[in-house]
Amino acid sequence: MKVLLIEDDPTTAAYVVQGLRQEGHDCDHAISGPIGLELAFTRAYDAMVVDRMLPGLDGLSLMRALRAGGNGVPAIFLTAVGGVDDRVEGLEAGADDYLLKPFAFSELMARLSALTRRTAGKRQEETILRVGDLEMNLIARTVSRAGVPIELQPREFRLLEYLMRNRGRVLTRTMLLERVWEFHFDPKTNVVETHVSRLRAKIDRPFAGEMIRTVRGSGYSIDAAS
Repeated sequence: MKVLLIEDDPTTAAYVVQGLRQEGHDCDHAISGPIGLELAFTRAYDAMVVDRMLPGLDGLSLMRALRAGGNGVPAIFLTAVGGVDDRVEGLEAGADDYLLKPFAFSELMARLSALTRRTAGKRQEETILRVGDLEMNLIARTVSRAGVPIELQPREFRLLEYLMRNRGRVLTRTMLLERVWEFHFDPKTNVVETHVSRLRAKIDRPFAGEMIRTVRGSGYSIDAAS
């Protein structure tokens, strides 16, 4: 299991990270809301553990942003704020569970395991991505628009998949390099721009309406043709 922990308290974070790794799981740790949000959107996780009181972006706002952006990774709020209204507010923001501090690591582990078991079947069913009349079959590795098959190279397929999974969200060049090419540095080439141009030639130009859009100074996004 790969877990994202978003927690600014170093003692709690060290305790959770150590426990997860001792259990054989992988864990990334973010010390603020903005860092956690970026990691959640750019890396794949099986579950998230989120503190409510975070610097930069509080846990409730972070959770709402994740769900609004289409991120459905199961999440547990881990917090000292434990009134009934607080728990209801956290669940309504998009969290799947709520665990109060102080807590036993064994209970946190049991809750994470239960969440991932419940969502495993749902994730397996998510084999078709759709944006407007554009459809991607992740199992057959096929793409079509308005029923017309579109041939893509492997890297073009990965780029389009990442765009479609983040429909309506602006993805920066850095995010694309990290997620699609697995570059954690700037290669100082126009590889992103070249591949986006190729995708447009196949996805947009032969059809009515543009789907892949450039947000000047920010990045790229995809949405249904207007």
